[in-house]
Amino acid sequence: MKHPLRPILAAAGLLALAACNVVPPAQDDPTRYFVLADAGVSASHSEGTLRVGLKSVQLEGYLKRKDIVIRTGANEVEFRDFRLWAEPLDSGVSRVLRQALRASPPVGQVYAEPFPVDGARDYDVSVEILHCEGAASGSGQVARLSAVYEISTVGPQAHVVARRRFDAPDQAWDGRDYGSLAGLLSADIASLGADIARNLPPLP
Repeated sequence: MKHPLRPILAAAGLLALAACNVVPPAQDDPTRYFVLADAGVSASHSEGTLRVGLKSVQLEGYLKRKDIVIRTGANEVEFRDFRLWAEPLDSGVSRVLRQALRASPPVGQVYAEPFPVDGARDYDVSVEILHCEGAASGSGQVARLSAVYEISTVGPQAHVVARRRFDAPDQAWDGRDYGSLAGLLSADIASLGADIARNLPPLP
């Protein structure tokens, strides 16, 4: 006589085998991480004498995220979920700016906020990044960087001595190579640092 549970056990085994066959194969993580680089700026210190304090870099709200931003229209942006900054964007911008300032002829020392108590400064610089992204243009995709910065004196009578907007020329980008985009933006940030250094007033 057949065992009454045998058909039930066989059916359960077939169901378990079918379930095993529908488990999807493991997929490689498509996420890629990118950093801003020194863009060829010399790491050596210049012979300048100005002591500069670089305040924390401020970002427009839509840039305060890990996703690399691509502007697709005047009022539209896309966030590339699997193309991420490996560090906070404001930290990366500040790092490249400090290196660019150190390499500039008038600058002898650069301090980052929070400033050391024993680090005397001649000027403080504040920077707000307005654009730091890939963008669509009439001729294709480009890297785009814009910023506003202020240079102020230090001490009880501190006051702003210069306020400027910096717009880097759009640089062609193929729309696919995000490492290239990071490199182009790094070069733009280095140019921003050089522009800041050129507008530091000489000491009286």
